[in-house]
Amino acid sequence: MQLIPRHDPYLVVRSDGGHTIAALQGELDLVLVRHLRPELDALVRESDALTVDIRGLAFCDATGLGLLAHCAGRMHRRGAPWRLVCDQPWILRLIRLTELGDLLRPEAGLPDGVGPPHPGPAAPRPSAPGETSPVS
Repeated sequence: MQLIPRHDPYLVVRSDGGHTIAALQGELDLVLVRHLRPELDALVRESDALTVDIRGLAFCDATGLGLLAHCAGRMHRRGAPWRLVCDQPWILRLIRLTELGDLLRPEAGLPDGVGPPHPGPAAPRPSAPGETSPVS
C-alpha cells in the first residue's frame, strides 16, 4: 500500500489500488468534523472500498458519529465496501445507543495482512474561531 502524502495530523490515508484506509486521530467533535469532512467526502467519492480506522480517537461526539454515518451511507448507496475499525468500548456503546450499528458495522481490527497507516503522536485539535488554547 502507498501512503498518500498530506500534512494533516488528524488523518493519515493509505491506498492500494481502489482500497483506501483512513486512520483518524484526535477528538472527533464539531471542530474536527468541519476540518475533515471535505477530505472524507473526497475519499468516499474516489475509493472503490473504504476502511476508516478510528482506534486513534481520544473522543467522539454526536457530530463525529454523524460524519461517520454520512460516509458509510454514501459508500453503501454506491454499493462500495465500507469498513469501520473500532475497538474502544465507549465508542461502540455510543454506536449501539444511537442504533447506528447496522449502518456503521464496526469491526475490532483490520483484515489480516493489512497494517494501519501510522498517524504518529496525537495532535491537538484545531481551534475554533474565537477559541483560545491554554499556554503551558
